[in-house]
Amino acid sequence: MDIALTLGILIVALIAGIIGSMFGLGGGIIIVPALTLALGLDMKDVIGASLIGVIASSTGAATRYVEEGLVNIRLGMMLEPATTLGSVVGAFLAIYLEQDILALAFAAVLVYSAYYMNKQPEVTVHQPGGGFYEYLAGCYIDRQANEEIHYDVRNLPRGLLASFAAGNMSGMLGVGGGIIKVPTMNVWMGVPMKAAAATSNFTIGVTALAGAAVLFANGMIAPVLAATVALGVFAGAMVGPHLTKRTAGAVLRRCFSIILIIIAALMALQALGIIGGL
Repeated sequence: MDIALTLGILIVALIAGIIGSMFGLGGGIIIVPALTLALGLDMKDVIGASLIGVIASSTGAATRYVEEGLVNIRLGMMLEPATTLGSVVGAFLAIYLEQDILALAFAAVLVYSAYYMNKQPEVTVHQPGGGFYEYLAGCYIDRQANEEIHYDVRNLPRGLLASFAAGNMSGMLGVGGGIIKVPTMNVWMGVPMKAAAATSNFTIGVTALAGAAVLFANGMIAPVLAATVALGVFAGAMVGPHLTKRTAGAVLRRCFSIILIIIAALMALQALGIIGGL
């Protein structure tokens, strides 16, 4: 790669790392269209590099979020097996199902999620429960509001089903499951936006690692491109958590809703053949 192309990749990866780590997306949803549409790189090489970037983002951001106490580790470990299983199933379904129709369906889901996140107020009131749900309850210090936030987790079965769907989406369409898991945790499960994004960052690396291992075994990861993307994403992922802790949860929700709508538009344009694949 020449210097100009390398610099362009680093800039895209840096931005993707910042945005991905702030909202629990991993950055792949930005890396893939940017490198293929804007820089003209091969889709297969970019997907492999993007997965490596997601691992780098998860590694860099999760460390910061764990230190800040924002990650609900128990909840993340509870949801991740369903996401990983969904990713495996999604990879097989992609062979037999029409991806354009699926992309349009998921785009509609994302628009609804964006609308619902704006419509519903964020729930941060702690109502002591019991049993297993009490085990999943969490708390963290909100640096921006300068207060301790306690929250309960609810609707675990629905969260597991949504995590499976998020894995399916990742496996079938090659996009990050965080765009489903974050609104699911925030709206359905009662997890505040900051904790939801942090927990998503903590888990998405595992899902990406499974996909990256398959691609690597089949010689579908370009080492130089993957290393360049990982470097930029990791640097961005070190910045994102600092921005998150200084941003109000309501602002994060609104920004996340805008990102969901943009992603939905890209999916719909891709499904209609107007732009290249995500």
